[in-house]
Amino acid sequence: VAALGAVVAVFQWGWLGSVFGVQQTGPIMSMMPIFMVGVVFGLAMDYEVFLVTRMREAYVHGERPGQAIVTGFRHGARVVTAAAVIMIAVFSGFIGSSEQMIKMIGFGLAIAVFFDAFVVRMAIVPAVLALLGAKAWWLPRWLDRVLPNVDVEGEGLRKHTEAGDTDGDRELARV
Repeated sequence: VAALGAVVAVFQWGWLGSVFGVQQTGPIMSMMPIFMVGVVFGLAMDYEVFLVTRMREAYVHGERPGQAIVTGFRHGARVVTAAAVIMIAVFSGFIGSSEQMIKMIGFGLAIAVFFDAFVVRMAIVPAVLALLGAKAWWLPRWLDRVLPNVDVEGEGLRKHTEAGDTDGDRELARV
């Protein structure tokens, strides 16, 4: 919504239009909100996975909820920052186009990635998780039973190997 507002402010109302080379203001194209939501949603989920997965891992490995958020953020923020800066640079490259529609798409996507990565994913989400504390990682028992236990890190295999459980190894190999 903030990115779409920025697009309207620049390309429809003319605010800072000279900075971005807007020759003539007018209505934004009708597909712009749909296009922005589609592209930014995909990028946002990647950023969310990088940040929150590491926070969850730290919590599961015994860190307090607040410390887990700090640990996860410390490790994931660099990846998210690098990815966001790259995407902002790529989308900003379209702002130099002489075609108004291409310029609008580039500006809209660049500002959307900026807001999403730096405001939502790196400020609001960690703050909400910190406010929720341990409740942020709570999962209803019925849902925990239904969801598959995905052991990406191999913790289950390590536990079975240390215990000398060969039946467990065969079971894990089948999964």
